[in-house]
Amino acid sequence: MEVMIGKINSVRIGHGGYQDAMIGITFDLGGKGWGIGDHWGAWSIERSDYCEWTEEDRIDQLGKIFMRINELLKKSKVDDVNKLKNIPVEVTIEGNTLKSWRILEEVL
Repeated sequence: MEVMIGKINSVRIGHGGYQDAMIGITFDLGGKGWGIGDHWGAWSIERSDYCEWTEEDRIDQLGKIFMRINELLKKSKVDDVNKLKNIPVEVTIEGNTLKSWRILEEVL
């Protein structure tokens, strides 16, 4: 496991995730010589009878994501996702997999 210090290089709300088939928030995190993405979202495709999720599940998931965004804004001391750009982060990676990341509140 490797812990690296970097920043939020970009953030956007819209389609992203698996084959851009999700709606949510996408982060580009990085530092000197490295970068990694993270997407918090839910399916944006039209639901069929074969889906294992319901509309209520999707609405619940998106509600939780927006509450997570709210906490991120509070920790970053900003009021708009566009202001998250350049906020310092600590990123934990195992192999080539993002395990977690957090705002470096102690330096804000």
